[in-house]
Amino acid sequence: MTMTNWSIWITAIENTLLGIYTFEILVKIIARGFWAGSFSFLADPWNWLDFGVTLFEIITRYSPLNFVLNLKTVRTLRILKIIPLNQGLKSLVETLIQCLKKLFGAIILTLFFLSVFSLIGMGLFMGNLKHKCLRWPQEDENETLHNRTGNPYYIRETENFYYLEGERYALLCGNTTDAGQCPEGYVCVKAGLNPDLGYTNFDNFGWALLALFRLMTQDYPEALYHQILYASGKIYMIFFVVVSFWFAFYLASLFLGILAMAYEEGKHATDEKSKKEPTFQQPISKLQEGSEEAESKTTQIEMKKRSPASMNTSLDVLEEDTLRHKEELKKSRKKCPLCWYRFSKFFLIWNCSPCWLKLKEFVHRLITDPFTDLFLLICIILNIYFLAWEHYPMSDDHSYLLSIGNLVFLGIFTAEMIFKIIAMNPYWYFQVGWNIFDSLIVLQGLAELYLANIEGLALCQSFRMLRVFKLGKYWPTFEILMLTLGNSLSALKDLILLLFTFIFFSAVFGMKLFGWSYKACVCRIDENCQLPRWHMHDFFHSCLNVFRILCGEWIETLWDCMEVAGQPWCISFYMMVILIGNLLVLYLFLALVSSFSSYKDSTSEENNEVKNIQLAMARIKKGVNYVLHKILCKKQNVPQETTDHVNDTYVKENISDHTLSEFSNTQVFLKDKEKSSGTEKNTMTDNESQSLIPSPSVSETVPIASGESDVENLDNKEIQSKSGNGDSRDKIKQSSSSECSTVDIAISEEEEMVYECEKAKYLKNGFEQRSSPGQISRVSKKAKIWQNIRKTCCKIVENSWFRCFIGLVTLLSTGALAFEDIYIDQRKTIKILLEYADMIFTYIFILEMLLKWMAYGFKAYFSNGWYKLDFMVVIVFCLSLLGKTREDLKPLTSIKFLRALRVLSQFERMKVVVRGLIKTILPTLNVFLVCLMIWLIFSIMGVHLFSGTFYECIDPTSEERFPVSEVVNRSQCENLVLNESMPWENAKLNFDNVGNGFLSLLQVATFNGWITIMNSAIDSVGVNMQPDFEYNLYIYYYFISFIILGLFLPLSMLISVIITNFNKHKIKQGGSNIFITVKQRKQYRKLKRLMYEDSPRPLPRPRNKFQGFVFDLVTNQVFNIIIMVLIHVQAVTIMIQSDEQSQQMDIAVYWINAIFVILYTLECILKLISFHCYYFTIIWNVFDFVVVIFSITGLFLPMTIGYYLVPPSLVQLILLSRIIHVLRLGKGPRVFHNLMLPLMLSLPALLNIGLFIFLVMFIYAIFGMYNFAYVKKEAGINDVSNFETFGSSMLCLFQVTIFAGWDGMLNAIFNSKWSDCDPDKINPGTQVRGDCGNPSVGIFYFVSYILISWLVIVNMYIVVVMEFLSIVSKKKSRTLSEDDFRKFFQVWKRFDPDRTQYIDSSQLSDFAAALDPPLFMAKPNKGQLIAMDLPMAVGDRIHCLDILLAFTKRVMGKDARVEKLLSEVESGFVLANPFKITYEPITTTLKRKQEAVSATIIQRAYKSYRLRQNDKNTSDIHIIDGDRDVQATKEGVYFDKAKEKSTIQSQI
Repeated sequence: MTMTNWSIWITAIENTLLGIYTFEILVKIIARGFWAGSFSFLADPWNWLDFGVTLFEIITRYSPLNFVLNLKTVRTLRILKIIPLNQGLKSLVETLIQCLKKLFGAIILTLFFLSVFSLIGMGLFMGNLKHKCLRWPQEDENETLHNRTGNPYYIRETENFYYLEGERYALLCGNTTDAGQCPEGYVCVKAGLNPDLGYTNFDNFGWALLALFRLMTQDYPEALYHQILYASGKIYMIFFVVVSFWFAFYLASLFLGILAMAYEEGKHATDEKSKKEPTFQQPISKLQEGSEEAESKTTQIEMKKRSPASMNTSLDVLEEDTLRHKEELKKSRKKCPLCWYRFSKFFLIWNCSPCWLKLKEFVHRLITDPFTDLFLLICIILNIYFLAWEHYPMSDDHSYLLSIGNLVFLGIFTAEMIFKIIAMNPYWYFQVGWNIFDSLIVLQGLAELYLANIEGLALCQSFRMLRVFKLGKYWPTFEILMLTLGNSLSALKDLILLLFTFIFFSAVFGMKLFGWSYKACVCRIDENCQLPRWHMHDFFHSCLNVFRILCGEWIETLWDCMEVAGQPWCISFYMMVILIGNLLVLYLFLALVSSFSSYKDSTSEENNEVKNIQLAMARIKKGVNYVLHKILCKKQNVPQETTDHVNDTYVKENISDHTLSEFSNTQVFLKDKEKSSGTEKNTMTDNESQSLIPSPSVSETVPIASGESDVENLDNKEIQSKSGNGDSRDKIKQSSSSECSTVDIAISEEEEMVYECEKAKYLKNGFEQRSSPGQISRVSKKAKIWQNIRKTCCKIVENSWFRCFIGLVTLLSTGALAFEDIYIDQRKTIKILLEYADMIFTYIFILEMLLKWMAYGFKAYFSNGWYKLDFMVVIVFCLSLLGKTREDLKPLTSIKFLRALRVLSQFERMKVVVRGLIKTILPTLNVFLVCLMIWLIFSIMGVHLFSGTFYECIDPTSEERFPVSEVVNRSQCENLVLNESMPWENAKLNFDNVGNGFLSLLQVATFNGWITIMNSAIDSVGVNMQPDFEYNLYIYYYFISFIILGLFLPLSMLISVIITNFNKHKIKQGGSNIFITVKQRKQYRKLKRLMYEDSPRPLPRPRNKFQGFVFDLVTNQVFNIIIMVLIHVQAVTIMIQSDEQSQQMDIAVYWINAIFVILYTLECILKLISFHCYYFTIIWNVFDFVVVIFSITGLFLPMTIGYYLVPPSLVQLILLSRIIHVLRLGKGPRVFHNLMLPLMLSLPALLNIGLFIFLVMFIYAIFGMYNFAYVKKEAGINDVSNFETFGSSMLCLFQVTIFAGWDGMLNAIFNSKWSDCDPDKINPGTQVRGDCGNPSVGIFYFVSYILISWLVIVNMYIVVVMEFLSIVSKKKSRTLSEDDFRKFFQVWKRFDPDRTQYIDSSQLSDFAAALDPPLFMAKPNKGQLIAMDLPMAVGDRIHCLDILLAFTKRVMGKDARVEKLLSEVESGFVLANPFKITYEPITTTLKRKQEAVSATIIQRAYKSYRLRQNDKNTSDIHIIDGDRDVQATKEGVYFDKAKEKSTIQSQI
């Protein structure tokens, strides 16, 4: 078929579909009407979509106008028609729309901060990115005069700029001290375009907003960091740190919290809706289930009848294996025809002869034996090892060994399958899921052997990695996670379908919108006029581009799109894909996290294989113990009995009576200690009190410092001392040097006074020595001296000043490490001071360690984990000093970075974070191993697909790859030019072995360097073959599968388990955060009260009339609104500015700033006049005062020191800082305050975690300075990001913390060969030679830091999200907090200023309306208040407690829990008011209202009676008229009476 015929067919199909859609619309309009009524056509928004798309398509199809041809892309909206056709998708879209409504406040807050930071970026970096290094002609050059006089285009010529090797854009520079400097012969001038095709800049508000949005999404941020730091200085890294924390962390946490809340609400609504659905289908389903069960039972009975009686026993055993699989059969509930059952009975049940049945029974015993499962598990593990052992290049012997191993394992697995089929019959074998999987593995292996020699089918080897999943049969965690994952994906099928629908729609829309532009304008983005790798000319590449955008990589493709198709359409399309796509991805992620929260890593549901493995291991252990017991017991029989007898004699004769009583009480103490739950064993707590007063009968025991030591309890021989009322008991501990009791026991000269050592000493002397009274007295005196020494040491180490001193020394010793950079050899004085400081620090820490040894003893010291850490740091100090003494020991100095670990043990905030991380992370180890196994599968697959294929022939001159037209394979590369071999180089990140595969997958998972890895894989042709551009295009599916299955799903598993552990330990601590200390919990409560405080204390109004007038003016709401308007107008004046604006604009901006300074100064003066000294008691006023002072200074400073030394935007930025008033409660939107509340409440925990992250960064920065300071500068290591100094190292680690640019740093560290670096290079100012890196150290460095930082940052996200959800849940739940009661009494003070505890009943309505939710009652509320039936005292007064209890009951409802809360509230009120006024209520509000209604009825009846009496006394003249009037009056009275009665009853 020719292309012409194909286009005709396409046109015909399009016309046919257009006719069908038009006919559908006409039918719907005729059937439902067009617009009238709720059932009409236009009442459904999806019909609007169909109508609009069809209308636009008709216009574009038949209109003669050319400008409407662009409307053809609107036809792609028809893809969304799938949504209303699926009820699940339709309801899901409605749920997402509700989510957007909930996200409205967060979106507005994000836009606000994006605008503010964009304005700050404009003020700091406007025009800076145009600064470049320009070649300046020297005096001896011929062109100097010509260039300086007659060539105006010299600066515009791009070849005169300085370019780094391999860089596309010119080197940026700055004129500040810490900015990038130009090389010799170049000067820094402002010339040329901005980098990245001119799209990266802060020259106006639009481009600054795009740059901030890029930083918010963390897309390629390292490039923007380097550009700004080169052009402006390293000090501006603070700006990026703040932006990254605020947008990438906090606002992202808010969005996650709101989406999580919306998902849970939608989930609960769906559950409630499903409960309310009619249940008429349940009887039918139950009837079907019963019939299927009866049918299956009948089939089983018939099958059993076929088996002889001799096999009943064997079948009973088989039934036990099949019981756990019956649930799967019930779940399927698929009807099968009767012929299938007959077929299965005849062909799938093998019971042929008695010999066969005996063989069957023997095989069954064999396969169910525990050692068989153990053997199979060992084979699976060995098979995984063989799979991971493959690498490139590999010797023939190695390949032969692996092939033989593959055949052996395939034979074992085949034998396993055959034996199981024989033992279980095929009918039962293939009803077990794992058996089906095993059979598929075997069939794949056999097919691989059969197709091994067929060219093009070597891909079958990649399926060997499925054998890794066989390990899941013996791993319950894996099985549970896979089941949970399957159930989750099944439940979320609508959401997954919606996400794929959106990707499909976006790909088609982008292809229709930009496809032609990419082809027509390709020369703008490529010198060779070839389509780049990422474009939207065809559907496949368009899908890849959309997928890349959803992965967070969009800015580079946006630049190309804007070059070929224009800025408006490209930015609009990309923003749509980013915002909607990320919303769907985040919603799916949270749904998976929520579904995995039900996972429980328990071994209660272990299968038979796991039980067999445990049984086999138990048998092996029992056998080993039996052999060891037989070997060792021959040497210890008789001497052991003698020793035990002598030991008992010694104990009875040499220990006093009270000590023997302690021995008798030891078992009770140990039992009590074991029964205690919630605390760690053998740990001394803060609440334990120990006596230091000596007893006349026993010596004393030096206590272990409270809260610092972990004391172990060994062999139930430890003795617990108790102190009380003057007498104390000792602790006689086995193998403990903290024991001080030496009564009747001779002391050796060593410090270890161990009970068993004393017994051994007496046994050695012939068991005949006894202690005389003289010995006892001498020993007691020595013990007292020793005890006093230890008491003194204990007092010293527990002194607060001593601890503060040690903490200060720890910080000094840690901070001293930052000075040891590459310039330390040039700073002789600092180097000498640091050497002496190291010696002093070492001696101080050794002295501290000795004092703690004396105070606590060896056992108590080394039983505490923090003291072990201190001991390790002391060893590090000693080794570093030892390394300075000899040249061959100099590498020992490189471990000095471990000194900083001592900070962990010195500060409680660090300890809390470490404990919290251990609690949340350690339980996830099992899940982490499952995720690691998934990565192993992808790594093995990558080795099979790409090993040895990333090599390429490089041109040394251009450092680019030779095209395939010139070089096809390795042999041609080596003989390319006159037998001169060209470099046949491998990519630094490859899949040549499993280790490299893991590292490559880690870069793909962090989206750093993943484009380079994918490009190498897509271009790969084969081993020893030159890569070709997009030769293997569909390899993209491998990386897409890894991102989905190896990153997205495992990430949701891990985070779900971490959240579960976080909540579990949070509940254990009473609902408080696990990352804050006890003191911070009190601060948290105070901070919570402060944040919930709505109105500050009112300031007193001045008595002076003028001051009072000014006071009323500045406290008026209109005045505050005017100030807020001025703040926003000043922000707008910054928005309209741009780089290289006219001089008139600069003058206008200067005077506008002066006007704002005058207005703000006037405001400050007015408030000072009215508030007096109270002005500075409000922190916001102090802030405004500082802003005014600095703005005035900035306005007049250029006049004194010059305009070039002061940035012109200084005053604008100072004035802009007042926009923070928008976040102030009462000044800006309340939603901003509510969204800022989680940050403020989680601030203590975030500070603790932030300090821990800083410590980790500090340690890794020092380690990087010691190992990578002299690495050759290329790729990610340059003049800004390097490890030469401490500041530069911290900049590098900040990038790694946010997963930005670490691939480039690792790429530079990989330079370890002669071709890449010079190991003998002389580094000026130091004795270190070479600029090579260490790849193994670099891999360990970056991978370990990424894992640690990721785990810590995940916990930071969890802290904020959980705080947000807790705030929301408290607002929604019908509960009252302490803050609600506090606010109640604050309002009460306004209505009861005399503190009488009463208010008048007439004030009750106003009081209820003045309260805050949830106690708030809006007007009209009198009917509700009367119905509460509140007690009233004399004078129609109501007591405070009665109102509080009634309002609490209204909010909480009626429940036993509510009654308990009411009693607590009443008791708390009585305790807070001991002088409560007693009273006797005389009535209630309801009774008083009834009395009023009754009085009204009586009065009206009396009035009608008097009216009737007056009518009888009237004259006869007016009888007729009077009768009419009386009748009318009576009717009116009776009507009013009835109306009033109904009104009163409705009020009651």
